[in-house]
Amino acid sequence: MSEDNTNIAIVNSSTFGIYFPDLMQRLKKIGIVERITVDPQISGRELAVKLKGFKFVIASVTPNFTSEFFQYNKDVKLIARHGIGYNNVDIKAATESGVMVTKVLGIHERDSVAELAIALILICLRQIIPANKAVKENKWQDRRSFVGDEISKLTVGIIGYGNIGSRVAEIVKEGFGSKVIAYDPYIADKVIEKTGVTPVSFEELLKTSDVISLNASLNEGNYHFINKSAFDLMKNGVVIVNTARGELINQNDFIEALESKKVSAAGLDVLEEEPINPNNPLLKYPNVYILPHIGGYGKYSLRKMDEKMVEDIEKQIKGEIPEQIVNPEVIEKNITQFKGRK
Repeated sequence: MSEDNTNIAIVNSSTFGIYFPDLMQRLKKIGIVERITVDPQISGRELAVKLKGFKFVIASVTPNFTSEFFQYNKDVKLIARHGIGYNNVDIKAATESGVMVTKVLGIHERDSVAELAIALILICLRQIIPANKAVKENKWQDRRSFVGDEISKLTVGIIGYGNIGSRVAEIVKEGFGSKVIAYDPYIADKVIEKTGVTPVSFEELLKTSDVISLNASLNEGNYHFINKSAFDLMKNGVVIVNTARGELINQNDFIEALESKKVSAAGLDVLEEEPINPNNPLLKYPNVYILPHIGGYGKYSLRKMDEKMVEDIEKQIKGEIPEQIVNPEVIEKNITQFKGRK
């Protein structure tokens, strides 16, 4: 560890600095940089010990920075989330401990995640994966088994109409000509209507959508809100795509919906437990296409994300305030640190 405590930990990120070594070199000019991989379920106290002596943390979607972590670690001053979600950080505890938490600007991941959502929708509707598998197994004659649905003839429901959800809607509506409906309790109906999309209630979306794209951020009100009650309202043969957060779906109820054929296919880039347990029953369903959380893994997106992490650390060292602070209250708490703009 360096004596001036400008040590930087890159925790559980498999991509930061890998594709853009110039940004890693820029980070190394600040202090000693160390990659640290921990069990996603590591306790707060154990994590606190692991990160002893580090002032800056570039954090992936795991592990969880709990109140216990902040209780036992007083060295970390900045947690920069290498993504747009921050539900793995106890914001209240971070603020009380004077730790700033920042995140990536949503626009940086917008196209990358939205395009992956579209890809998953098409995979589900057109049976692309099994058709390709048949060719590799010399079963060309099976092509008559791979009749799919045209997205242009379907109603697509968007749950969560923020940066990413609105882009999914735009691509589907403008690119394919589909009917698009949307539900977002935090965005005014007039805002949605201006984009040419019809705002509807949660129940109406579930009842009328042929395809449902989950693009909502995780909060206390929507944990497992795609549950048995929700599936019961859906059309038979509905397609579900989730590129948001795995915790939005109750897995047991989801499996029941798959067994009953209520859900005909699903594309999942996120799961409640990541990485997936090899014994997870979802792995047995050939019509469930699971990806290892690669929504933001576009080259443009990754570079912007990496740049944001470096800029956050550079600004804090200079006494400036980074962009996209999750807990701005911490600025007042640590006001003496900041001599730049307010």
